[in-house]
Amino acid sequence: MSLDLRDVRVEYHSGEERLTVLDGFDATFRAGEATAIVGPSGSGKSTLLGVCGILRQPDSGSVTLDDTEVTGLSVRARDRMRRTRVGYVFQSGNLFPGLTVLDQVLAQAVISGRRPSQARDRALHLLDEVGLAGHEKQRPDELSGGQRQRVAIARALVHEPRLLLIDEPTAAVDRSQAGRITALIKQVTAESGCITVIATHDPEVMAAADSTLSLAAV
Repeated sequence: MSLDLRDVRVEYHSGEERLTVLDGFDATFRAGEATAIVGPSGSGKSTLLGVCGILRQPDSGSVTLDDTEVTGLSVRARDRMRRTRVGYVFQSGNLFPGLTVLDQVLAQAVISGRRPSQARDRALHLLDEVGLAGHEKQRPDELSGGQRQRVAIARALVHEPRLLLIDEPTAAVDRSQAGRITALIKQVTAESGCITVIATHDPEVMAAADSTLSLAAV
């Protein structure tokens, strides 16, 4: 299984001005491997994650996941594919303020079409795997930055995605937490066999990745 991008072009428009962020971009991301996307601010890392994760339709080119050409699907089919096959870990964690740690994870299961009762055991297992057993009833404001990121990783994995996208996972945590998060990402990629794509500036994350893809400034 792989994620394949072929001849992808993405443009942004502001009045009559046109900015091309990705131009004829080709890449293949493979199952069980983590790829670090690196480059200066404005090089298109976030845009690339959006295209990979079916959040941004490219202006031209093709995106194929699990042998399905995503760019040829209807809006409804793309939405379903995004909900069921893709997991996201945002830079800030992006947790729901009012939900407990366990409910954060179960919420993603519901979004993907599963019942909370069906997903509870897996959610608890994942929280144990990321080192948060015993924190199930806490809320985001009671957690450290590193703990919030680990909740986000567990949440992204609860529906068993084929593709895991992570945006700057260590940007808001101290170095000791960064090392733990980096090791966790490598572990879950190998164990789950998912495709992992990480946008990062962190040399430690780059070193831990199976491969690195560099983007140039626009």
